[in-house]
Amino acid sequence: MTTDIAPDRAPLRAWLPGFLALAAIWGSSFLFIKVGVAELHPVQLTLYRVGAGALTLLVVLAVLRDRLPREPRVWAHLAVIAAFGVAVPFTLFGYGEQRVESMLAGIWNATTPLIVLPLAVLVFRTERLTVRRAIGLGLGFVGVLVVLGVWEGIGGAHFVGQVMCFGAAACYGVAIPYQKRFIAGSTHSGLSLSTVQLLLATAQLAIVTPFVAGAPPLPTELSAKVVVSVLALGALGTGLAFVINMRNIRLAGASTASTVTYLIPIFAVLIGAVVLNERLNWHQPVGALIVLLGVAVAQGVFGRRTPRPVVGVGAPAVAPAVEPAAPAATPAVEPAAPAVEPAAPAAEPARR
Repeated sequence: MTTDIAPDRAPLRAWLPGFLALAAIWGSSFLFIKVGVAELHPVQLTLYRVGAGALTLLVVLAVLRDRLPREPRVWAHLAVIAAFGVAVPFTLFGYGEQRVESMLAGIWNATTPLIVLPLAVLVFRTERLTVRRAIGLGLGFVGVLVVLGVWEGIGGAHFVGQVMCFGAAACYGVAIPYQKRFIAGSTHSGLSLSTVQLLLATAQLAIVTPFVAGAPPLPTELSAKVVVSVLALGALGTGLAFVINMRNIRLAGASTASTVTYLIPIFAVLIGAVVLNERLNWHQPVGALIVLLGVAVAQGVFGRRTPRPVVGVGAPAVAPAVEPAAPAATPAVEPAAPAVEPAAPAAEPARR
């Protein structure tokens, strides 16, 4: 996510290639997660992924001669965001993709803004609930029910996998307004904040992983495709995507850059279908469109003029003042995320 604002004055050809590249990178995160969990426990995959992302941002930090924050208070808040914005959601997407298609995980990632808004209004009190936002939330909720296909009954591994992916999006929903409440006013660069976030998430995962999944295998014990997937999730989805997103915001403005959220699930679906030969039931893409419509209404996309923050699935929940996981203030990451986080509602995320 990012709070940087830039005028929408650069020509389309200057920022569109980077805009599409970012959507593709974050949309492909769900594919790499699917490949990674075939040989790695979800917690081990997240540890490797976040570690690679942290190393990438440390290199960028050194090249730009930026510094990490020193205040204990900032580190304490970033530890919370690291858990809810990186470690837990990235892991949940991994567990979820053991049971559902990568393209479906990408669709669930798009529900993040619908979770952010009510939490920002009711818990963190950083936003107000308007009629427009209420309508958007209502549409989004209907879309979630359609994606789940509730009329077909509830239960089974596939349903559990969807709930896990929704849980990952819910974690972003906590991390985003939390960072806005406690970190957004920081004078530190988004790059330094995101780097700390990934470092702390790596430490958290390093402590938990041996108890949950055992010691992670050495890279030499993994297949080439899994190693490439881990590097793509960490170095590409967090490192390079971070730089691209910063450039998009500078050239096109935060408002335009934030619309990448609507392309991420499209790329996730296309990549899953082409590379993994996955297929969706008719109601899942229909539900996704309803969810995105709800997000657009809640964020005031139709006719809006004010810039909005960006949330990336593949980047941390707190991004650099320039972001994917997000800027000074997100994903990645996530999942992809980001995350694999999506754009957030006025409250403000991917792979995941």
